[in-house]
Amino acid sequence: MPGATAVGITFDQGVVFASEKRIAYGNFLVSKSTKKTFPITPKVGATCAGLVADMQLLSLQISALAKIRKMDLKRDVPPNTIAKMMSNMMYERRYFPLLTQVIVGGMTSDKPVIYTLDPLGSVLPDEYAAVGTGAEMALGVLDPQFKENMTEKDAVDLAVKAVRSATMRDSFSGDGIDVLVVNKDGTNEFTEDIK
Repeated sequence: MPGATAVGITFDQGVVFASEKRIAYGNFLVSKSTKKTFPITPKVGATCAGLVADMQLLSLQISALAKIRKMDLKRDVPPNTIAKMMSNMMYERRYFPLLTQVIVGGMTSDKPVIYTLDPLGSVLPDEYAAVGTGAEMALGVLDPQFKENMTEKDAVDLAVKAVRSATMRDSFSGDGIDVLVVNKDGTNEFTEDIK
């Protein structure tokens, strides 16, 4: 599975996703500007490590299904439902899996949540997570510094710091950091430098 580093962190009013921008296959650097953060709905986002094409397909299909579900329910689709929809789709393809690790999450009616999914669709809830070849380095930053009910600024700073740390030692990660913030007001995306 191609390398990458992606993290997700809950904070007091939402969730932050961060991912580096590099795609490398073996010794070949394919792209330095790949987006690996995905708004799924106005209240749910995701990030990935692995085959980005598989995640692009998954996010488009889940986003479309979420819109249909919203019309049926006449309310927003919560993050746990989005995670379960992704899980079902990934498990259905277990013999020809989508080769991507996913962190998905957002705001429920009362709190932020994130879930990590493996290529077969296992759903693991957590307060923060990291996936990809740089996950060990990122978790080395997240484990001692994560605090419950962080502010948005502190969570963004920690997510960027974790991905930046991974890019220093993981040759499959680098070339900038995309950040996606999901809160009760919607989503906000921006890019940070590696330096």
